[in-house]
This record gives sequence, C-alpha cells and structure tokens, in this order.
Amino acid sequence: MNTSSVWTRSGGTFDYEKRKVRVIELTEQTQNPDFWNDPSKAQAVMKQLDNEKGLVQAWDNLNEIRESINVFLEFEEMGEDVESELEAEFAKLQKKLEALELRNMLNGPDDQRDAVVTFNPGAGGTESQDWGEMLYRMYTRWAERNGFKVSVIDYQDGDVAGIKSVTIEVSGINAYGFLKAESGVHRLVRVSPFDSNARRHTSFCSVFVSPLIDDSIEVDINESEVELQRFHSSGAGGQNVNKVETGVRLVWEGQLSDGRTERVVAECQQERSQLQNREKAMVLLKSRIYELEKEIQEAEKARLEGSKSKNEWGSQIRSYVFDDQRVKDHRTNYETSNVSAVMDGNLDEFIKAYLLMTSTPEQG
Repeated sequence: MNTSSVWTRSGGTFDYEKRKVRVIELTEQTQNPDFWNDPSKAQAVMKQLDNEKGLVQAWDNLNEIRESINVFLEFEEMGEDVESELEAEFAKLQKKLEALELRNMLNGPDDQRDAVVTFNPGAGGTESQDWGEMLYRMYTRWAERNGFKVSVIDYQDGDVAGIKSVTIEVSGINAYGFLKAESGVHRLVRVSPFDSNARRHTSFCSVFVSPLIDDSIEVDINESEVELQRFHSSGAGGQNVNKVETGVRLVWEGQLSDGRTERVVAECQQERSQLQNREKAMVLLKSRIYELEKEIQEAEKARLEGSKSKNEWGSQIRSYVFDDQRVKDHRTNYETSNVSAVMDGNLDEFIKAYLLMTSTPEQG
C-alpha cells in the first residue's frame, strides 16, 4: 500500500497527495487577515478543512496498520507464532478501510453540511405516535454513536404516548451525507402494546432529512407567502413551558420549480426568544424548500440520463417487522434479523448499502 498512489475502490477514488495539497491550500486561506470578515464563508472553509484533514489522517492510520502487518509477517517468516496478531491487524485494517471508503463516497455539494431531521407520524393515533418516538430515539442513538451532536429544535408530545412531531439538528462533518439515506416512510409491524387484544398493527412515520443551509446558498421565497403562527413552547425542546408564546411556526405555500404547489411547515421552540425562534424557523423552512428543489433537479437529471432516480422522500423505504425479527430496506434489499440493535441506533450497514447503490465516484 503506497500512500502516494491513487487508491480506487467501488466507493470512489482517494488521491492522497491531492488531498494533502488541498489541506495546505485551505490552511493558507484561514491565515488571511480578512478570513473571518465573512463568518459564514469562513465556517464553510473550516468545515471543508476539517473534513480533508480527517480523510488524510484516516489514510495515515491505514498506512500505520499496513506497516504493523508487515512487521508481523516478518516475524512469521522467522518462525514466530503471530497468527492471532495478524488476524487482529487484518480485521482492523478491513474495518478502517471500509469506514474510509464510505466517507470517501460523500462527495456531494451538501454532504458535509449539518442535517435537519423531522419525524412526522402517520395516521393511527397513539400507535403511530409511539413509533415516531422510537425512530427519534433510534436516530439520536445513531448520531451519538458516530460522534454527532444532536439538538432538539421542536418537540410536540403525543396525546397519550409518543410524539406528534419532532425536528432535530444533527451537527458534524458529513451529517447530511450519511442521513440523506434515511429520508422516506418507515413502516412498523408489531403486536401493539396499546391493544388489549394483542393484535398486530401496522404504523407509519415519515422521516424528512434536509441539509442545513447557510448564507452561501440563496433560497428566494416571497415573504407574503409565509404565514407566522405562535404557540407555547412545550416538551423536550421548550425552555419556557406554557409561560409565553416563544414557539414559532412558519407555513409556506408556494410553487416549486416544476410548477407544483407545495406546503412546507417549519417550527422552532429551541431558543428562549420568539425572534430567535423565528430566525431559526426561517432557516429550517428554506432548508426544506432547498431539499425539495434538489430532488426535482436530481429526478430531471436521472430522466435525461435514462437512469432510475432515487426514491422520493414520501415513499416507503424500510420495514421493521418486530415479531418476525426482520428489518428490510426496500431500495437496497439489505436486511437484518437483529432488530434490537437497529432500534438502538446500529444503522451503518443500511446507510452503507444505500450509498454504495447511489454513489458516483469522485473524479480525481
């Protein structure tokens, strides 16, 4: 394994030397005295720099393991019994190589951004609202496992159990790149704990993921098309519970670029003041509209290329069948029988399968 070579795998091309040069270029930008005059642009550069540094460091770690394997191979040639050590190092190499390969797939223009994830239970009352809360917990655990920060922007309690809706912000490098695989409708089949007759119930919850935009992206919307609603903050996201109307809901109804009319809602009760919540809700609103426009562009690109576009966010993407001990992704056909691990946030294999199916190799 030569670190100066170009590594090609099914996930894309990793050009070590090119990335090292990019780190130097970005570092030089940060040393410009005027660098922080535009905070939004500066933060975007810093995030890109952190990502490139992380990729280079990951490659260096691989090379260290490669050197360690060579040492053990030399010991083996000299008659030493190092089989267990070699197996451990090879396993470590494989795991880290797959992680780097996965990260290297995330070369989309928004993949490095933070993500906004909204959970909306379908019809079904308590059963669906409980399912929504289970998914909220699942993604929170996944984020924590992978070193991402989770902030609750809006939390609406269910009538009896669960949630009516929840919006969270997942912060960290490539948060959107990983979580974009999860947009869609998630279906649960189980014996309901809320049914005295212990019958099987089917519940649905939609998960909508959008990149959190900043000032580098312009989303023009007519302010007259935005309705402002105020409400009392409550639940996990509210600080001034039922004291003042600090919660803000923005409702936009307008035309997207493909001519259809869409209704987009963004709520925020995270901040202590109504003004701050309104500003945050506007960012969320524009982020969701931006994601919808992205889907239109991707569908048109797929049509022109004669390829199959990705599933739209409103389609059913995954089934969780508890009594059969099965979770299956309908896009990739990846499935597992370890339901409890999945519900505890072990989603990496599902995300990996989706990225492998949809990734476009980076051009070096």
